[in-house]
Amino acid sequence: RWMEVCLEEELPPTTELEEGLRNGVYLAKLAKFFAPNVVSDKKIYDVEQARYKRSGLHFRHTDNTVQWLRAMESIGLPKIFYPETTDVYDRKNIPRMIYCIHALSLYLFKLGLAPQIQDLLGKVDFTEEEISNMRKELEKYGIQMPSFSKIGGILASELSVDEAALHAAVIAINEAIEKGIAEQTIATLRNPNAMLLNVDEKLAQDYQNELFEAKRRKESNARLKNDTISEEERDVYEELLTQAEIQGNINKINKLIAVDNINTAIRNCDPSKTLVALMKPEAQLPVVHSFAATVYQTELFNLQQQNAVTYLAHDELSIAVEMLSAVVLLNQALENKDILMIKNRLRNPCVGFNNLEEENFQRYADTLLSIKSEASSQGQEYLSWNDIQNCIDMVNMQIQEENERIIAIGHINEAIDQGNPEKTLETLLLPTAKLQDVRPVNARHYQDVLHHAKAQKCKESQDESALLWLDEIQKGISDANNNIKEAAILAVGTSMINKSLEKGDSQPILMILQSKFGLRVIPECAETLFRKLSEVKNLKTREDTNESPWIKLVMKNMYDYYYNVETEEGTCFAPEGVVPKTSWLTGEEIQSIVGQVTADYNREQLWLANENLIVQLQARARGFLVRKNYHERKAYLQNQEPSAIKIQAFWKGFKQRKSYVDRLKVLRGNVTAVIKIQSWVKMWLAKTAYRKRLQYFKDHNDEIVKIQAFLRANKAREDYRTLIGAENPPLTVLRKFAYLLDQSDLDFQEELEVTRLREEVVTKIRSNQQLEKDLNLMDIKIGLLVKNRITLQDVVLHSKKLNKKSKSQLEEMVMVDKQGIKGLSKERRKKLEAYQHLFYLLQTNPTYLAKLIFQMPQNKSTKFMDTVIFTLYNYASNQREEYLLLKLFKTALEEEINSKVDQIQDIVTGNPTVIKMVVSFNRGARGQNALRQLLAPVVKEIMEDKSLIINTSPVDVYKSWVNQLEMQTGEASKLPYDVTTEQALTHTEVVNKLESSIQSLRAVTDKVLVSIFSSLNMMPYGMRYIAKVLKSSLHEKFPDATEDELLKV
Repeated sequence: RWMEVCLEEELPPTTELEEGLRNGVYLAKLAKFFAPNVVSDKKIYDVEQARYKRSGLHFRHTDNTVQWLRAMESIGLPKIFYPETTDVYDRKNIPRMIYCIHALSLYLFKLGLAPQIQDLLGKVDFTEEEISNMRKELEKYGIQMPSFSKIGGILASELSVDEAALHAAVIAINEAIEKGIAEQTIATLRNPNAMLLNVDEKLAQDYQNELFEAKRRKESNARLKNDTISEEERDVYEELLTQAEIQGNINKINKLIAVDNINTAIRNCDPSKTLVALMKPEAQLPVVHSFAATVYQTELFNLQQQNAVTYLAHDELSIAVEMLSAVVLLNQALENKDILMIKNRLRNPCVGFNNLEEENFQRYADTLLSIKSEASSQGQEYLSWNDIQNCIDMVNMQIQEENERIIAIGHINEAIDQGNPEKTLETLLLPTAKLQDVRPVNARHYQDVLHHAKAQKCKESQDESALLWLDEIQKGISDANNNIKEAAILAVGTSMINKSLEKGDSQPILMILQSKFGLRVIPECAETLFRKLSEVKNLKTREDTNESPWIKLVMKNMYDYYYNVETEEGTCFAPEGVVPKTSWLTGEEIQSIVGQVTADYNREQLWLANENLIVQLQARARGFLVRKNYHERKAYLQNQEPSAIKIQAFWKGFKQRKSYVDRLKVLRGNVTAVIKIQSWVKMWLAKTAYRKRLQYFKDHNDEIVKIQAFLRANKAREDYRTLIGAENPPLTVLRKFAYLLDQSDLDFQEELEVTRLREEVVTKIRSNQQLEKDLNLMDIKIGLLVKNRITLQDVVLHSKKLNKKSKSQLEEMVMVDKQGIKGLSKERRKKLEAYQHLFYLLQTNPTYLAKLIFQMPQNKSTKFMDTVIFTLYNYASNQREEYLLLKLFKTALEEEINSKVDQIQDIVTGNPTVIKMVVSFNRGARGQNALRQLLAPVVKEIMEDKSLIINTSPVDVYKSWVNQLEMQTGEASKLPYDVTTEQALTHTEVVNKLESSIQSLRAVTDKVLVSIFSSLNMMPYGMRYIAKVLKSSLHEKFPDATEDELLKV
């Protein structure tokens, strides 16, 4: 019940456990027990076995067995114990599976992952019926149950041992330590009964010294205690080293030596050797990742150089390796751009980063990704610990600045709400806000602009508590500066224009409008503009007015700006006691007058340029209005007709609805009578129809019986054809013939007979090959005898040897057939099992044979192929062996292309070995049948076509033509009979016949190609697969080759 202890659940009874293990659920759960990082509940198919209990085994149950095998592989259990998937699923070798579970239990006990399995010999009782059933099941497969108490070789040191043997081995080690001879000590340490691990003979003297010192320390401590303990209560291990203490000292020496080797490898600056030294289990260091050998070498070398003695102790190495491994994994996560994994790597306490804030992890990850991308573009393969720490500090500083800026933004918004320009200016000048181009003279305007912007934002968002953010505040400052700048320029321009108007000087008006106002003024309008501006200014001028030198402008239709025309100063504050000038033109008035004058001028020019078009437009408009009135009157008259029709329709509808309502009232008043009449009529119709149909069946009873029998027989035949011919017959058909699929004793006997016949076929093939060789040798002997190279006695002697050899082989085959496998001795049975393992390994791992083929001489490769390879794969007599043989061809072809093919043409001209093997394999009956199915109809059609004449030789066509002329005329032709190809082609008749022959040849070739291309599925799969492997291997070897070059091969 070892599995029940591990799984913590009850298993089926012992006799049903074998069947219960076939679905692999219990095996997968066992895998999850000792390797939870490899197998989880989600990876176990049908974990509750509901599908298995409802409909039996499903092919996906094999996934559970595969998960179990992968879990054993992850913990390092030797693969020699692994069963095949079919051994479990198809019950082909259940004992091997039980054997593997037993070995796994011992291995897990050694690792400390599971309890030790108990020896159940003599503790489990089986009934006679259970034993009989198990014996029958084993006899089906010819399997004997192995002895589980004798697991030899690989797990010999993990077997449970006798306590007395263990104590004896430990005492012998202590005696050898006391003698001080390192050779004797190492010999006792390597005693298997001592169960010590990682003992290295090269460190014998170091072990001796360390163990001797440990033993002396324990003896001195024991002497202090022995004074108070009686002789009977003393333990022998009070002065002797225990097995655990010996193992601990061995591990200590191994660790020190491993640390020395690591420091030496670091000094030699060899990343590969450094990585190997770090990964040795004796070093007792954290996990090392092989893909980052350069990182470990570089960082550890720098750390070693910084050390005063240029030597890293074990504690320093452990801390450094743990931190470097964490940094390497973080760099790997950065390369994969896995945000979640980056955060997890940063949280790893082993990496040792400072100042990490949980709320900033997303920013850390984003910043590290950008820095990693920049470093990769500059050729830096990885980020060091310092680079990552600097990035973390930088992000923290940025976030701190952002928080301070947010606080400053809050102060600015509070100042804006208070409406104090000085307070607003003070907050805008805060260093933490980092605002640009803040001018103290514009403080008032800043307050107005920012207050308006905030009010607008609150209105749009419908949130009275909305705040202005940094970019909005900076935009407000920039807009305010631009407003004041534009207002100052406009004020200067307004002042200059009014002064020019007062002086009556029209010359500078045009330049001022273009430079100060930015208006595009037409020079032809200059005089008109001056006149208009003067007229408007004169209207605004009043006598006896006491005006100040200040003018007022409105910026953006919201903000006031005051400008002193005498001192040329501007301000956003209204000067105290100052009345702005009202007799001067404002900027808006000047712009309005300029726009009006320019528009009038442009309109006048437009009318003058298009006078004819305007006249035409007016004429068309008047014509349109007249036609519109005419059509409206006509439409009104036509619209009256539908109104009359509608009135008539309404009246007719009213009368019809009134009649319908009256009839409906009559029917509703007599509902019972109506229903009764309808029921009687329907009943009479149904009875009449039923009697007619019944009478019809009685009159044709015999015909109906025959039709039913015919339909049933036809349906049965159709279902049988569907079952036999359809690729996926429906479920209803399968249910009818499901009873035929049940396996019987006859099916089992037929399967055994097929297996025996296959073995007999292979034996016959080998026998025929041997007879063919002997026959060839006999032919050679006879040929030599005919040429008097050998004597007749030699031939007779060779014939007797052949007869004797064939007779002995026949007797041996008869003896083997009579005795079978059970007749073999123990040694021969072991040899047979060894050969079985060898042939299984050679079959499933084609690398060995693929390399062996090319190690043999060229003249012997064909013989080796026929006598060994095809026999080993049983001449591909079933699908599995054919698949393994194709796998060998693939591996050998790739090996030959990689090692022997230097140019693409070599695969055609070099007579490659693998291609010959493939051709030889497909020249058998299988390939001939496929070729016959592909080309037989086309070839037969071509051969039976008597009108088909193909001759592409000009000379032969010329001679045939001359003979034809002579037969037609009955006279000898004057043309020469023997001519060259060039002379024959000078005759038109010869050229026409050649063209006709070429066209016929092309037509025949097209037929053959169409037949091949349309029947690709009929070609042997092996040939198509090898062709695909040949193309892909050549493309991989010659990536620059074109598609046409590859297809030519």
